[in-house]
Amino acid sequence: MDKKSFSQHISQQYNEELEQILNRVMAMGGLVEQQLADGLVALVEGDTKRGEHVVTSDYKVNAIEVELDEACTHVLARRQPTASDLRLVLAVIKTITDLERIGDEAERIGRMALHLLEDDRQRSPMGEIEALGEHIKRMLRGALDAFARMDAEQAVRVAQEDIKADAQYDSIIRHLMKYMEEHPKAVPPVMDIMWSARALERIGDRSRNICEYVVYFVRGKDVRHTSFEQMAEEATGDRR
Repeated sequence: MDKKSFSQHISQQYNEELEQILNRVMAMGGLVEQQLADGLVALVEGDTKRGEHVVTSDYKVNAIEVELDEACTHVLARRQPTASDLRLVLAVIKTITDLERIGDEAERIGRMALHLLEDDRQRSPMGEIEALGEHIKRMLRGALDAFARMDAEQAVRVAQEDIKADAQYDSIIRHLMKYMEEHPKAVPPVMDIMWSARALERIGDRSRNICEYVVYFVRGKDVRHTSFEQMAEEATGDRR
């Protein structure tokens, strides 16, 4: 995390507290990225070892969220931050919530993968699902990179990728719905695959959320529930 991302203070301890918080956010992000990667391999390739690892390692992400939440509460209570410092702490609190939920979605993918048989994979659009998963991985990486550098313009570019992710997800759902209509007995395993695709789509949504928090910190504007055009306009405006 670039120290220029937040204001420098007379208190060196305050600077270190903020820097440690931001570094832990990136460590949490790295764990979540690995969960997503392992969950996707487990789903597409039937790697049960990866699936089990995702399911059993989610507690690490949860523990970091609790740790960071306590650290942010400490800063709010002791430092009483204002202006950009306050926005930074709020952005961190929101980001770690979304990262924890991304971890939950990755765990869900791992669990669904453990339920599937090879025949289930062969009858499913795994190529499309893998493509969606790779796109979502890039979105998450881009969102975390934008957060690390507090780059509002990159955050907008990454957020806009959610349009493509939604289109990919819709295509997968249409394929699976048609298959279930033609093969009623295959409904249970296909539903597991459908829920896995849904989990990937939700990770894309939460990656977009992180991008919105970056814009909020940098520009002081809440761009949730706005169009991509409005988000881009706010991201390129003057710092408030």
